Amino acid sequence: MVLKFPRLAGWASRRGSLWLLLLALVVALLGLLVWLAGRYESSMVQSRLEDHAALAVTDMRSGLNRNLQAIQALHARERSAEAWQVPAAQLLHEHREILRLEWRNETLDMLGFVETPFRKSVFEQLDRTSLQTDVSLACTSARRMSGPVYSTSYFLPQADGLGMEVSDMCLPLTDAGRVTGYAVATYSLQGLLSELVSKPLSQGIGLSLTEADGTRLALYGVPARASRSFVARQLLDLPGITFVVRMESRLGTPALFPNILTALVAALSLALMAVLFLLGRDMRRRLQVENDLGEALAFRKAMENSLLTGLRARDLHGRITYVNPAFCKMVGVDAQELLNQSMPSPYWPPELAGVYQRRQEMRLAGNHLPREGHESVFMRKDGTRFPVLIMEAPLINAVGKHTGWMSAILDVSEQRRTEEVSRASQDRLQASARLAMVGEMASLLSHELNQPLAAISSYATGSLNLLAHASAGDQPPDAPALSDDLRLAMGRIAEQAERAGKVIKSVHDFVRRSERVREVVTPRALLDAIMPLVILQARKLGVRISLEVDETCPPVLCDRTMVEQVLLNLARNGMQAMHSSDETGQPALALSGKVLTLRIRPAASNAHSQWIEFAVIDQGEGISSEVARQLFTPFFTTKQEGMGLGLSLCRTVIEQHGGFLGYESVQPQGTIFSFTLPVAVAKSAAGAAMHHTPGES
Repeated sequence: MVLKFPRLAGWASRRGSLWLLLLALVVALLGLLVWLAGRYESSMVQSRLEDHAALAVTDMRSGLNRNLQAIQALHARERSAEAWQVPAAQLLHEHREILRLEWRNETLDMLGFVETPFRKSVFEQLDRTSLQTDVSLACTSARRMSGPVYSTSYFLPQADGLGMEVSDMCLPLTDAGRVTGYAVATYSLQGLLSELVSKPLSQGIGLSLTEADGTRLALYGVPARASRSFVARQLLDLPGITFVVRMESRLGTPALFPNILTALVAALSLALMAVLFLLGRDMRRRLQVENDLGEALAFRKAMENSLLTGLRARDLHGRITYVNPAFCKMVGVDAQELLNQSMPSPYWPPELAGVYQRRQEMRLAGNHLPREGHESVFMRKDGTRFPVLIMEAPLINAVGKHTGWMSAILDVSEQRRTEEVSRASQDRLQASARLAMVGEMASLLSHELNQPLAAISSYATGSLNLLAHASAGDQPPDAPALSDDLRLAMGRIAEQAERAGKVIKSVHDFVRRSERVREVVTPRALLDAIMPLVILQARKLGVRISLEVDETCPPVLCDRTMVEQVLLNLARNGMQAMHSSDETGQPALALSGKVLTLRIRPAASNAHSQWIEFAVIDQGEGISSEVARQLFTPFFTTKQEGMGLGLSLCRTVIEQHGGFLGYESVQPQGTIFSFTLPVAVAKSAAGAAMHHTPGES
């Protein structure tokens, strides 16, 4: 037993030594890991700082290049020194790093300068002329290099007892290869650091510009307090000068082993928990998304089934891939019969199927279709045709790929029927207005027709008397003289009868209700058609009619009856306006001085106008501001017996022709009502271009 105890003691001692050795190895390994981790983290900090310094140099170079482009753009076009100062001041307002901007001629004489608005003049203590040598050297080098050159930095004392380091940039201005002047920009070196380096790079670090020997020229920012300091240097090589950008950061590194190990284990544990949490949340979100997707599909299906607008989807080959119930009901065909159907579609009218198919092939061959709607004609299963309005847009899938076309189709049959009813009602309303106008002229017609009828009666009585004397044989008839007298009397009778017929025909043509057919008419013909009725009214009211017609005006394309009604209505309103001026006691013109002018001439928009202007100029009391606000309102009138529809209908007729009806005052008194009509040639060409067969897309 005595011999065994030393063995056990030796084994225990050797085992303890092994554990101590293992512990020492673990400690050494951990120490090595700590040291390597520290070195690695230090190298990462230094590498990151080097990258930041390189980015800071890149920011400064990019900023200087942008400034150079802005200065070049400032002198891109000719302008005076006074005009140059406004954009130059704006440039300095946007770039705080530039303290002064000068424009000099080819001999370096000053043409103009602008200083930064953010501080007092930097040359207040030291005159600019004393630094001419540095500018001359920089501009001489810039002219030799045909590019911008930066001068060596120099110190400028300031009024507050401090100072700053600045550098001048000289840019030669050339015209056709010849130097015409120089643009000189004075940079603050501290401004280069504070304005050109991005803010994330300059936070929490010390940024400075130094010379090659380490002399610090400008400093921006103070590094935060920490256990270690890291420094990175990068060269800022500019034409004419080289700076060293020094970046200092005091970022601490981990010093204790437990911190690294704890951070690593905690990070792995947190990462595992975060992964499990994210997986659980992702599962819940997937279930929620599936539920929402089911509800969205159900809602979309319900919405599509309740829509009154037909929906149709087609692929790039023209095959129908989707239709909603509204479209099936519209064309009277089941969805199973429409899906996967290509051209010709079963709802195409047979007589238009060839035209639709050719147009369909041309449109599907293009890259896109216009989004504006167009009209077409579809056919129901029972063979009835009906008009539709089609609006089509490209069908884009979730990855942005064009897979086909989506169409929204509206049945506009009821709309067309309503438009026809409205058009017919308007025609009846306009016809009623014409009848009412002619009723007002009935007394004038009777007075006007009395004269030709009385003349006819007188000439007929004279002719009968001549024949009676000749047959009685009281005196020997002189055959030639009698024949001449009878021929003259018959001619007078024919003239007066023709005159009466023209008056009646003009009223008949005006009252007659005709279809809306636009025809080519000369402007003078429109005026001549209403002149008998205008003259009737003018004689009653004692108004003289003056015509100013440019005979070179080309024909217009219009609904002749409607435009004649507009002209007559405006003429009657003008004459009544002058007549009411006399009745209300306003200063009126003499009877012979009351003139209504009817004027026709090309519109004054340009020398080759495609519009003809018709104007009715009166000398009445004018239109007050209260009346002007409601002048074209339906059923508004200033006449006791008026209906208030005349001007409203007139504007509607002119706007249907694409023209414009307006008015303006005349000095000293009076009003001009004018409207425009399109020239027949231009309008016909436009109509031919717009005319087409209803298209299916």
